[in-house]
Amino acid sequence: MTMWDFSQTKHHVLLCNGGSCMQKGGEEVTQAIRAEINKAGADDMIHTTRTRCNGRCEEACVVIVYPSGVWLSGVRPTDAGEIVTSLQNGGFLERLVSHVYQSDHFIRSEHTKKGMRKLK
Repeated sequence: MTMWDFSQTKHHVLLCNGGSCMQKGGEEVTQAIRAEINKAGADDMIHTTRTRCNGRCEEACVVIVYPSGVWLSGVRPTDAGEIVTSLQNGGFLERLVSHVYQSDHFIRSEHTKKGMRKLK
């Protein structure tokens, strides 16, 4: 069983591999981000995990960065280098930010659709 050493990890990047994201290039986004992390020598700093659906299918491809609670939407493989560079520099690729967790709830950016409630 694998046990990663997370003592140097600053960012946990969740890569949506749900159905809609996969139809819109989720596998390619996953591979591109992982390749850029490797290329930048940032494997100890940035850890990635594939997820299933994160519930923002119209915004595919979705990438979530913790512990900051930043959600990126409309991510394409060509964004991977900029995403990794921005994480290394302590920021985020602003043009892709859809939600940011602040205090005790998420704040939507102005270009993000509201979405529907989970409970009807």
